[in-house]
Amino acid sequence: MNKPYNNTYNFKNVAILASCQALFFSGRTLTFFAASIVSIAMLGEDLKFATVPITMMLIGTSAGTLPAAFLMRAWGRKWGFAFGSCVGGIGALIAAQAVGMDNFILFNLGILVSGIYGGFAQQYRFAAAEIAPIHLKEKTISIVIAMSVVGAFVGPETALLAKNWITAVPFQGTFWVLAAFYALSAIIILNVDIPKLTKQEIKDTGRPLSTIVTSPTFVIALIAALFGYVVMNFLMVVTPLTMETIETVVFTHENIKLVIQWHVVGMFLPGFVTGHLIKKFGVVRIIATGAAILLISVIVALSGLTFNHFLVALAFLGVGWNFTFTGGTILITEVHTPAERAKVQGINDFLIFTGLAISSLMAGSVYHFLGWNWVNYAMLPIILVILLLALWLRSIRRKEQASAKSMAQ
Repeated sequence: MNKPYNNTYNFKNVAILASCQALFFSGRTLTFFAASIVSIAMLGEDLKFATVPITMMLIGTSAGTLPAAFLMRAWGRKWGFAFGSCVGGIGALIAAQAVGMDNFILFNLGILVSGIYGGFAQQYRFAAAEIAPIHLKEKTISIVIAMSVVGAFVGPETALLAKNWITAVPFQGTFWVLAAFYALSAIIILNVDIPKLTKQEIKDTGRPLSTIVTSPTFVIALIAALFGYVVMNFLMVVTPLTMETIETVVFTHENIKLVIQWHVVGMFLPGFVTGHLIKKFGVVRIIATGAAILLISVIVALSGLTFNHFLVALAFLGVGWNFTFTGGTILITEVHTPAERAKVQGINDFLIFTGLAISSLMAGSVYHFLGWNWVNYAMLPIILVILLLALWLRSIRRKEQASAKSMAQ
């Protein structure tokens, strides 16, 4: 499945994918941070639609997943990634114009178009699996994902630094910078060298999708990544709103920025060791551990509304997401052949980001009508499902190993 590479060739491609991942997530955190504040300024006191821009970003990502997978199958990874970056840049320019016009509908349209790039950028992790030797696959995937930690600092810091650049309209300059991030990604990715599918692999459609998606490994891979992401997204999109509008405590934009930064550090810094942990303890144990850490995050969030409570809860939330999402990604790479990867990876990411878009919109409504505590309570059954399904897959794999041993004897 993987073409053999020498070490230099490997490092060059990993470095390019990691750099693009870092730029993508710098743009993502910039958008999470700035879009929430821009929404509050545009909407005034009626905040039930305050998470709509984040929802639009996720709808864009969901809409981009299947086209991204199939364009990359036809064009190759390089040109697919470059095209996606350009689309994201156009969306950022629309959003910047909308901020200047104080037009909430146009702002959401820009964020939607910008979000389409996310459907392409989510494939960086799968491209990492394709360039790595089999014995380094887990580590290569986790390192590329881990480079998103750069976004923890570059994104929010840039959002504030560029707040009044170019024009006096707050945060318009921020979205000009977002367009520059995506343009730079498009240039960098042109240097990557990932082999295209052979003519035979393009001709071969592989097994029916229904056969693949009903396998236990695919189901657990999808649920681990999707539900881990839903928990993370539900709490993350509402946190800036809670801190901005809560009446009992006054938080500055600097406070909100720090919470988002350390959340993103929690999401991606563990990635430098997650691959090693998966290699040592197994992917199922890491997914189960991630679910346990997500539970700790919710417990901390329910324990108080101080700056430290938000900081610790969001940091744990990030770590739990890293374990469940990385584990889910690695499981997905186990269930498809090269010929099947476009449809499998495409449907996997489509389902994940469609679920995220729905959860993002729900988060704003749950927060508006029920408050912060119920945002957290709603996540408890979802975390439990991740844990139970991880244990189920562990049981299945133990039976398979026992059966293989007995046949060998």
